[in-house]
Amino acid sequence: MADISHACDPSALRVTPLKRALVAPDKFRGTASASDVAQSMSAVLVSAGYQVEIFPMSDGGEGLLEVFDGSLRSVLVTSATGKRISASYKMHNNTAIIEMATVAGLTLVGGASINDPMTATTRGVGELIKAAIFAGAKRVIVGCGGSATTDGGLGAIEALEPVVRLKGTELVVACDVETLFCDAARDFAPQKGATPAQVALLSLRMEALERQYKSRFGVDVSSLKGGGAAGGLAGGLAAIGGRLVAGFEVVAEANGIYEALEGASLIVTGEGYLDAQSYRGKVVGHVTSIASDHSIPFLVIVGDYDQEVLAHRKDRSRVFSLVAQVGEKVALDSTLESVKVVLKSALISNGLWSV
Repeated sequence: MADISHACDPSALRVTPLKRALVAPDKFRGTASASDVAQSMSAVLVSAGYQVEIFPMSDGGEGLLEVFDGSLRSVLVTSATGKRISASYKMHNNTAIIEMATVAGLTLVGGASINDPMTATTRGVGELIKAAIFAGAKRVIVGCGGSATTDGGLGAIEALEPVVRLKGTELVVACDVETLFCDAARDFAPQKGATPAQVALLSLRMEALERQYKSRFGVDVSSLKGGGAAGGLAGGLAAIGGRLVAGFEVVAEANGIYEALEGASLIVTGEGYLDAQSYRGKVVGHVTSIASDHSIPFLVIVGDYDQEVLAHRKDRSRVFSLVAQVGEKVALDSTLESVKVVLKSALISNGLWSV
């Protein structure tokens, strides 16, 4: 009689589980949201035989509102140019989420060529914070990124006077860069339309504000990592009790990506343009660092990249550009389809296509 004991062994009947892939992209600025990019990546990975979990990410800049749950509330506030506009924040339970770029963002102004870097104000951000507190928020998350401003947060503080109104409110300041307060003008004001002479004046103004905040609030913002985010808005909010954290960490805590790392066999991330800042507080830098720390293979899909920055990266073989593979016009006109094409190619070339 044939020995059938092995055939009846339950272990012999086990089905090999699907490999798990985590998808954690940032937005592709101007062409696709983080959620849409994540969905496109997921479709390819499912076809490749992966079980996929999606985590649209943000570094605290544009797109922060999109990755949080909650109901939108609109308020009339002051824009970076001083005009009255309608801006929205989200309320989830007793937490308000504010994206400063929706009220004082460079894109909202119309770009660097139109922006006046000397007068651009964060007053509307303070007005949004005040509205959220009056609406019952006990915790307020302010995403600092994509700003038109270099006012050190003075406009926001003025709108919140008297600042005692913040007592009992947890103010979380989500930073997208690690820049120091007094370096904000030098590092980013030129991108906001400032001339060299204006950069010098703005730097002097930031130094004066640093002294003012220490004298008035007893807080030294000079050495705070991220204090220069959003033209110093982060440092200004820190002066009145805000807690500075990496924007990525705020989102990661909310969506649970760290808990999903166990057993993951691949992480895919990406953004519109990869440059030096991508590895200094941005989503791609955080995700690739996490993947490396946990020995999880990763792929980075970007619209395009700074070739000099990429040339100095040991992980450059993991970075794939839409422009390089499909051309600039197609990459811009059909971003999501291009993401699919490039990700499939990246999976195949790295031996990660499981089907």
